[in-house]
Amino acid sequence: MGKPIQKTDGPTPQRPLICAPLVGKTKAALIEEIDAVAAKKPDLLEWRVDFYKHIGETEDVLETASLLKAHSKGIPILFTRRSIREGGEPITVSEQEVTVLYEQVMKQGLVDVVDVELSCPEAEKERLRAIAKETETQLILSYHDFQRTPSEADILAKLQEAETYGADVGKVAVMPETMADVLTLMQATQKAASTLTIPVITMAMGRLGTLSRMAGGTCGSALTFAIANESSAPGQMPIEELRVVLDVIDRYVTGS
Repeated sequence: MGKPIQKTDGPTPQRPLICAPLVGKTKAALIEEIDAVAAKKPDLLEWRVDFYKHIGETEDVLETASLLKAHSKGIPILFTRRSIREGGEPITVSEQEVTVLYEQVMKQGLVDVVDVELSCPEAEKERLRAIAKETETQLILSYHDFQRTPSEADILAKLQEAETYGADVGKVAVMPETMADVLTLMQATQKAASTLTIPVITMAMGRLGTLSRMAGGTCGSALTFAIANESSAPGQMPIEELRVVLDVIDRYVTGS
């Protein structure tokens, strides 16, 4: 498997990849959704499996993952279970069972990237890191704060923690209360992108945070999320509108 999310060389602003979420609750809904979303040609598709009502049935999840891969039109798939502690949907599946899901989708080559939270239990995190390396699946280690925006130093520390732990990509998402919070996030992104060896993904959520989703690439964020069908987090904007903004930034900021 390849590594879809890459770090650009040096401080040059980059156009971030666009990732579109899949949040269908049933197999039929997901297939309908991916057909509509893939037609809009995002760079990645994220299956938010915590939205899936059969998440507790491993064989069903694997069958669905296989169908999604077949319908993806070759677009890489990011597999994510977002825990309720970091803004995900409530599920009745244990951390150990979630780890089994991740292990199986990676070993069967059904996904290209996995998102694992830095806050997940150490034993599960270590196991998933080892399996990601064994299967050459790109590993994102992520941190989400839906209540506030940590300090610049704390955001940078989370991204450094992801690198130190052996992630391929570090990710931080925060909730701003003021535009100063958004600027804090973007400043931390610029420092992380210029000092770490791995690509980083950052975003501020909600209405204020939309700015970071549009202009995060100028500070070094390698990927941004956009709505192709349904939103998976507050502040996501439609993929068509985001592309217009990124085209303008390319023309007038990055010079590409």
